[in-house]
Amino acid sequence: MGVKSAERVLEIFELLKNYPDGLTAKEISMELGYAGSSTFELVKTLSENGYLWADENKRYMLGARLIQLGAYASSYLDLNKIAAQPLKDMMEALQETVFMAVLSGEEIVYVAKVDNYRSISNNARLGGRKPIYCTGLGKAFLTFLPEKEREELVSRLEFTPYTKNTITTKEDLYKQLETFREQGYSIDNEEIEVGLWCAAAPVFGSSGRVEAAVSVAGPTVRMLENKEKIVRTLLKVTRELSEKMGYTGRIYGK
Repeated sequence: MGVKSAERVLEIFELLKNYPDGLTAKEISMELGYAGSSTFELVKTLSENGYLWADENKRYMLGARLIQLGAYASSYLDLNKIAAQPLKDMMEALQETVFMAVLSGEEIVYVAKVDNYRSISNNARLGGRKPIYCTGLGKAFLTFLPEKEREELVSRLEFTPYTKNTITTKEDLYKQLETFREQGYSIDNEEIEVGLWCAAAPVFGSSGRVEAAVSVAGPTVRMLENKEKIVRTLLKVTRELSEKMGYTGRIYGK
């Protein structure tokens, strides 16, 4: 198949995704401005190989083979699979516990955790939930959400103080978020657990939305002593994960 034929195949796919009821070969050729005979041959070949299928009226639609390929591609982009080794490598490089979470309403949900033997005990567990306003992971989401969505979310928050450091007002939270956006990562400075310091950064998807956030957490004194290395490593890993998820835009602070 030549380059032109390959381009035409892709254009046929892009066209048919907008026509769930299908198009005839003639309609496809008219829409794309191709010769009827060559369009018919392409459509016939694609149909014979399962990439298109035709109903009784010879209207062609995207076929099951494309669904199968899409499922494979989706599985390759499964964030947990993509992130597993990088998160483990980060834990080993920093010797601190690493987390990954997704956003669920006004809370974050832990979807990955790589423990380190020397980290202090904490009550975060897979599937567990924590508030977004006093966790590094939650504030990483808040920092990079679209403004309207962020404001709606913050308006629903109830600020419960967990420690003396917990943010308890919207004004203070917004001040933090402004700083976090400039530097590209967020911080939890003993805001949910005394003695625990955490840095977190977002992982962007191909659409530009934050798909997840990754954090490194450990005892405050030790984390602050190694802050520069921790932040540098965190930003490197989250940038690479964003790229693997198909993100091509600017990543703040990175």
